[in-house]
Amino acid sequence: MTEVRIYQPAPSAMQTGPSRARKWVLEYEPAAADYIDPLMGWVGSPDTRRQVRLKFESKDQAVAFAERNNLSYQVRESAAGRFLIKNYADNFSFHQVK
Repeated sequence: MTEVRIYQPAPSAMQTGPSRARKWVLEYEPAAADYIDPLMGWVGSPDTRRQVRLKFESKDQAVAFAERNNLSYQVRESAAGRFLIKNYADNFSFHQVK
């Protein structure tokens, strides 16, 4: 049975604020090890499924897809990050709150 992992990727450092909805990603686990081409030194793999990355709006949709296609899946929950709301003026206040 083919193994996949379902997770929510960490947001990029270029993304700010909670308004950007993070999607869930389904990726195939590597089935074969990488090899190095002796002539050019490039890294290759016979497994092309590693290039497939499916995005879903919710975890339930990703799990339903895995079950519908008889895929063995592992869900990796992401830690909920803190979002501290503060004003720009707080950076310059006399009594800074830490």
